[in-house]
Amino acid sequence: MDNPLIGVTLDSEQHGGYSKYPWYAQRQNYADALTAAGGLPVGLPHSPALAQAYLDRLQGLVITGGAFDIDPALYGDTDTHETVSLKASRTEAELALVRGALQRGMPVLGICGGEQLLAVALGGTLIQHIPDAVPDALPHEQPNPRHEPGHDIAITPGTLLARITGLSHMSVNSAHHQAVRTPGPTAIVSATAPDGVIEAIEDPTRHFCLGVQWHPEFEISDADRAILRAFVAACR
Repeated sequence: MDNPLIGVTLDSEQHGGYSKYPWYAQRQNYADALTAAGGLPVGLPHSPALAQAYLDRLQGLVITGGAFDIDPALYGDTDTHETVSLKASRTEAELALVRGALQRGMPVLGICGGEQLLAVALGGTLIQHIPDAVPDALPHEQPNPRHEPGHDIAITPGTLLARITGLSHMSVNSAHHQAVRTPGPTAIVSATAPDGVIEAIEDPTRHFCLGVQWHPEFEISDADRAILRAFVAACR
């Protein structure tokens, strides 16, 4: 298949701003970057009941980021940090999609909050607020624009991410206050920031199952483009 159909999860907002009614949205560069990599992206509404029907038609799944968090109860935390903000219906739909995709062996790419959701789906856990949990943490909510690098990461040798990029280090953009604490029983850490925060995870038992904490759709480096090309190639 020359242009695999790739589902891209949408964000949602209540009324106000764009519309007087609830609406879906997503940054244009998600679609642009996947199209440039050879994919045929399509937005996925938040309907858990239709997850399997969508997956029947897709060749790959991208779980996107957003300005919200995953309910800590989903990964076993009994307390909720005061900074945590939820979009329960979006999380329910995305979990249904990613779990169904994993069951099918479908290629999955999690981006930023999507990496965190992927970790939870794989049985992992999250740090609820980096500044309170990581001593001397970097500014993972970078002050400069998202189309610029925020910090470097070290890539674990021998991982899928290392094979895709051909690098031991790369510069990434950064827009998150949470992070993966543990990646799950079958998953491994494939990159870390200088402060020890996990920046990428993958499941080597699966064909293509990768989560990155940054936003490769901004394509700030050749390595970002390589990640998207490798994902689309795995979907063919």
